[in-house]
Amino acid sequence: MNKNKWFSLSALIIIVDQITKYAASSMLLMHEPVAVLPFFNFTLMHNTGAAFSFLADQGGWQRWFFAVLALVVSIVLAVWLYRLKTHEKWLAMALSLVLGGAIGNLIDRVYYGYVIDFIDVYYNAWHWPAFNIADSAISVGAVMLVIDAFRNKEKSGNTDA
Repeated sequence: MNKNKWFSLSALIIIVDQITKYAASSMLLMHEPVAVLPFFNFTLMHNTGAAFSFLADQGGWQRWFFAVLALVVSIVLAVWLYRLKTHEKWLAMALSLVLGGAIGNLIDRVYYGYVIDFIDVYYNAWHWPAFNIADSAISVGAVMLVIDAFRNKEKSGNTDA
């Protein structure tokens, strides 16, 4: 397998993520929505916690905790990706997406102390927590990992839970 292709996908996610976060920070005002579609806004937000602002209200220790966690996870993902076999393309793509997203958010957390979010999807008054390109890549990659796990379970004939 051409490992550079998969690490290049991770790098592309990081670059697009950082460019869009820079653009959002430069063009948007904090917490001021800019309507794009009837269910979608650009709204600049800073997340000092984890997913869904988990632990965001803590005293600051979470910045370094989540940064170290993201670094460790990124190293594990990179080693796993490097060790994949040629035919494991779906898994390689999934790991590449998660790796790129994890590093994209790690950069924010280390540099700013928070993650820049700006994508606001909503229905009526219900808003999904704001997110960014890195979060999207992590989510898509995670779903792909789950699908891969089920596909491998079916291939092996193992139906035990």
